[in-house]
Amino acid sequence: MNPVLEPLFRTVRATHPKADLRVIERAYDVAAYHHRDQKRKSGDPYITHPLAVATILAELGTDDETLCAALLHDTVEDTAYSLDELRGDFGETIASLVDGVTKLDKVKFGDAAQAETVRKMVVAMSRDIRVLIIKLADRLHNMRTMRYLPEHKRHQKSRETLEIFAPLAHRLGMNTIKWELEDLAFAMLYPKRYDEIARMVSERAPRRDLFLQEVIEKVSGDLREAKIRAVVKGRPKHYYSVYQKMIARDVAFDDIYDLVGIRVLVDSVRDCYAALGTIHARWNPVPGRFKDYIAMPKFNMYQSLHTTVIGPEGKPVELQIRTHAMHHRAEYGVAAHWKYKEEVGTPGPTGKVKPGSDMAWLRQLLDWQKETSDPGEFLESLRFDLSVSEVYVFTPKGQVIALPEGATPVDFAYAVHTEVGHRCIGARVNGRLVPLESRLGNGDTVEIFTSKSPDAGPSRDWLKFVKSGRARNKIRQWFSKERRETAIEAGKEAIGRAMRKQGLPLQRLMSGEALLALARDLRYPDVSALYAAVGEGHVAAQAVVQKLVASIGGVDSAEEDIAETSLPTRLRGRPRGGGGAGVVVAGDADVWVRLSKCCTPVPGDEIVGFVTRGHGVSVHRADCTNVQQLKTQPDRLVDVSWSPSDDSVFLVAIQVEALDRPRLLSDVTRTLSDQHVNILSASVTTSRDRVAVSKFTFEMGDPKHLGHVLKAVRSIQGVFDVYRVSGASG
Repeated sequence: MNPVLEPLFRTVRATHPKADLRVIERAYDVAAYHHRDQKRKSGDPYITHPLAVATILAELGTDDETLCAALLHDTVEDTAYSLDELRGDFGETIASLVDGVTKLDKVKFGDAAQAETVRKMVVAMSRDIRVLIIKLADRLHNMRTMRYLPEHKRHQKSRETLEIFAPLAHRLGMNTIKWELEDLAFAMLYPKRYDEIARMVSERAPRRDLFLQEVIEKVSGDLREAKIRAVVKGRPKHYYSVYQKMIARDVAFDDIYDLVGIRVLVDSVRDCYAALGTIHARWNPVPGRFKDYIAMPKFNMYQSLHTTVIGPEGKPVELQIRTHAMHHRAEYGVAAHWKYKEEVGTPGPTGKVKPGSDMAWLRQLLDWQKETSDPGEFLESLRFDLSVSEVYVFTPKGQVIALPEGATPVDFAYAVHTEVGHRCIGARVNGRLVPLESRLGNGDTVEIFTSKSPDAGPSRDWLKFVKSGRARNKIRQWFSKERRETAIEAGKEAIGRAMRKQGLPLQRLMSGEALLALARDLRYPDVSALYAAVGEGHVAAQAVVQKLVASIGGVDSAEEDIAETSLPTRLRGRPRGGGGAGVVVAGDADVWVRLSKCCTPVPGDEIVGFVTRGHGVSVHRADCTNVQQLKTQPDRLVDVSWSPSDDSVFLVAIQVEALDRPRLLSDVTRTLSDQHVNILSASVTTSRDRVAVSKFTFEMGDPKHLGHVLKAVRSIQGVFDVYRVSGASG
């Protein structure tokens, strides 16, 4: 036997003793021969990648056909070995698995090709789910070795992993793969946020571990007394899931991290409920936090009892109680069932598997991809569909339809049939008439009323509340075909309204050039297409306005630029010299000089001067975004140089990025005050992903002091980045 295969075979023997090792060795030999001259970006021989993918799958307990396909998955795409040769050597099943995993071809046509690749994968995996399992293992090994790729590639792959592959792993119940994919992608995309959470976790680990040990000992002791055989252990904390909980539950890090998680593994379903009773006898359960996923399993075959109790010191403790078989399924999902044809399905209350029911989602996806002609739209809908939980509702005839959480009767109507959706005018839920925007709950019976009118069609307002990708796509398609002109007018009006609301100069910002450049940036062929996109709700008018303002250097810059090109105004009083600003103008010491607010230059920055009409000379950093526009009037540019005196004061703007928490702003302002800086203005925005971005403008006498200020702010808990900002690129 080839010694390279020994670790793989050891794993295979442990997880799947009946596997045919000879065919696996033959697959390795063929792959090694055809990849013999290829190297990975890391410099390792290429065969190390298929071997690593096969090892990941062997750990999951997959069958020998899957392992052979994993070893051969790149041969057809990357070598001279053809699919027909592979079919002749290894049979139809392994060949179809390899073909399913193979990307469209080596040529990449941007997003559409990537979307088309995902679409092809969806079609293949609906025929045989093992295609997706191999793809997930392939992506996991690529993520582990991602550091050898260029930065833009790393970011693209990591985003794809978070939006598509990790949720797909979750759909298939493969939690071990899901957690590792999420943490690897999170660390790659947001290294500073990842490091900050890791730092906060490590700081609290010793105290938390002592508490965890105390809870485990008490639970183990109680179960021993009740004569229930059990393994009790702490649940590992994954950095990305901690971060996600901070966003979803809108609570601070301490409240999540102090919540101790315990897992109890027992021998039988009966023991699960007995263990639950024993735990509730010691500690009071928290009302509303008990979930029975054994009697009602999740869509991805997950089974467990969940409860939260008030543990020692009054701290909440989360417990998951499940059998060893359920635990194996929770970790490895469908990959744990190597007898796919018979076993794939959703476990019933007894823990046995009902064939095929969990693949309904894939079949629905297959129908859906046939209907959606635009691959980009399909990919966007898939991302949304993967990111939400589900509710199950009934048709009047008792057929079950799965919809995203928060779905409405309109989503239900489109799930039944496109025409039912378009003609929907009312709904009855559980026998009662309800508004179309009502949220549906698990177990609701829904009846739809339709219009007989030939002009019946969806309402644009439906886009505000529908939740399913299918309904959204169908409504958008209808408006795209029927209402393009109306959409263009509506889009134009919406952008104009958003500008007037902010008091921005309509004429200047809506000039053909600025809008055309923005339309091209957003990948629309012309300005009309951009207006139509806004009118149809694909792009928010506010987002367009923000991008337009950003393209000319921000709101302050826009206002300043307008001031500089406005009519001359008379100075009140005598122009002051430049000494107070610490800048002198070449050839004229007695000119009023002001430091521009758009880029807040300080000594050490390269600067240029611009003669304004009636406002003296404004000084900008050489790399300020506004300087490009000022250079169109070279006769008004003047040479300026730094000449700071003891009484010179400079404006500095800094940006602080932190994981949001209570009292964050007060901690930052206190730290700035401790550093003896005079804060002139502050703005704070918190994004949906729990990142607080604060901007502070303050006065400083000695710019060298800035380094100490930044260091002090960086040491505040939760702050993962702080830097000086300017009108330059940042």
